[in-house]
Amino acid sequence: ANGEKFDPEGITAAHRTLPFGTKLRVYRDDGKGNPKGVLVRINDRGPFVRGRVIDLSLGAARELGMKDTRPVHIYRCTQ
Repeated sequence: ANGEKFDPEGITAAHRTLPFGTKLRVYRDDGKGNPKGVLVRINDRGPFVRGRVIDLSLGAARELGMKDTRPVHIYRCTQ
């Protein structure tokens, strides 16, 4: 959506309204009190599924140890 070629192994994400290039820190709790985090960059629009706020690339999901849809915490980076 922003013109760059999609790389499924990249560490990127899609969001409906945030500007392209916005950096977000995305955390997933592993259930044992050990949050895993990854820094992603918004480069696409979506998700278009009701109830979802962000779509992670395969590479970003792998970094978080995710194999399917999971709740995450999202924080916008100021730099």
